[in-house]
Amino acid sequence: MIKTNKISLKTAKKWAKEWRDDEASYNKYFECRAFTIPLNDLKEVIGEGAVAARAYLGVEKTKVEGENVFIEKLMFVGVDKNGKDMITLSKNDAEVLDPDGGDIYDATVPCPEVCDVDSPLNG
Repeated sequence: MIKTNKISLKTAKKWAKEWRDDEASYNKYFECRAFTIPLNDLKEVIGEGAVAARAYLGVEKTKVEGENVFIEKLMFVGVDKNGKDMITLSKNDAEVLDPDGGDIYDATVPCPEVCDVDSPLNG
């Protein structure tokens, strides 16, 4: 079975809010330059019948050995022919995605960590 990188609506909203709240000062201290995006994950987004994919910026705040660590995220959703995000909410809870479709994907690895050090864009 192929691993999917679906995340919950709650996680996506938290990461996006963290990015918006901290973005002005965040970029002064961190050096995210790019993201590596596995093609299989883009195919999943497009495979939902989307005409495009939309990427949202986010940041995951976690603790490693008692220290705050921030991991940049690029979250993907399908976009329909009307330009709307293809996010389907549960009928029972507006904060939860419907398990039958309309997913949000986190499939990215930020650079630095995974980078092409020889790329002219990474200088």
